Amino acid sequence: MTNNIQQSGFLRQSQILPNRKTGSQGLVPISPATLWRMVADGRFPKPVKLSERVTAWRAEEVHAWLQAQGK
Repeated sequence: MTNNIQQSGFLRQSQILPNRKTGSQGLVPISPATLWRMVADGRFPKPVKLSERVTAWRAEEVHAWLQAQGK
């Protein structure tokens, strides 16, 4: 599953979560509200603010989190 996306750099929310409009399956089958709740609780990596209106996650941290969930 994680082979289809970049292994380094940054991932936007639209790359992490499913999107019915575009048909993207995403990496994690949860809603945006659940994602942000998990970030607030410390159960998902914290995002990085790239600019005033752009928030992204480090791809390495998301991949590490995904692998930890499988164990």
